[in-house]
Amino acid sequence: MNTFNLQSDSRITACFTIAIVKRFAFLLLLFVPALIFAQGNLLLTPKRIVFEGTKKSEELNLVNTGKDTARYVISFVQIRMKQDGSFETITQPDSAQFFADKNLRYFPRSVTLAPNETQSVKVQISNKSALEPGEYRSHLYFRSVPLQRPLGEAELVKDTTGIVVKITPVFGFSIPVIIRVGENTAAVELSHISVQVQNDTLALAGLLLSRAGNMSVYGDISVDHTSPEGKVTRVGTVKGLAIYTPNQNRYVRIALNKQPSLNLHQGDLHIVYTYAAGKALRLAQEDVRLN
Repeated sequence: MNTFNLQSDSRITACFTIAIVKRFAFLLLLFVPALIFAQGNLLLTPKRIVFEGTKKSEELNLVNTGKDTARYVISFVQIRMKQDGSFETITQPDSAQFFADKNLRYFPRSVTLAPNETQSVKVQISNKSALEPGEYRSHLYFRSVPLQRPLGEAELVKDTTGIVVKITPVFGFSIPVIIRVGENTAAVELSHISVQVQNDTLALAGLLLSRAGNMSVYGDISVDHTSPEGKVTRVGTVKGLAIYTPNQNRYVRIALNKQPSLNLHQGDLHIVYTYAAGKALRLAQEDVRLN
């Protein structure tokens, strides 16, 4: 079985604009892992919005945790999820994928936050009654806008050729906003589970999540090891794992907590995929005998 690096539900991007003094200018766009989220100095809750039932609005709370004033411009982007959990931006929906932005409105459209300042962004649904049953999804994108510095204060870097460049980091990230209409028939299964132990120091679990039904699934994965003597040890956890429509499969690779006293060549693994919002709901589970 092929396994892939795990990606989180939230999409994070970083952009560095390099203006070369003298005659040259280049734009370099780098996509980086979700770990850089904290470096953007912006905390946002919640990390996803779902409109279902009678829910009509949601407030997002933004906090600037940095030492400098920051400005963010807010817009909608459309995103495709790949089978390995990574994302790519699209302009046209895939078959059986529906965008939500035409039935959403939000305000303000930009925010400027002083250090430790908090700001709310309100998101509302509109014309839901006109939507056909199913799930609609767009992503609310927060793009950092660099504040203008007086000439001479910008950070200058000289490369090996003697050319002076100015480097300005620009961070951005997005969260999913989902509209659900009608009955939710989503279901999920776990299969193709494998465990790799290398030199008794590194343990990885690979598995396939398979989604069926008309809507996406979202939850946490926990992995427990039961020894032949019956001792249960939590060896792995993954938070916020989604399969968005229209995807049916997602390959996942989980790093297990390999402890010196733990023998992953024996015993059993109990893997559970749980929807944790409100009352915990078990979506899928599977047991694997280790040889």
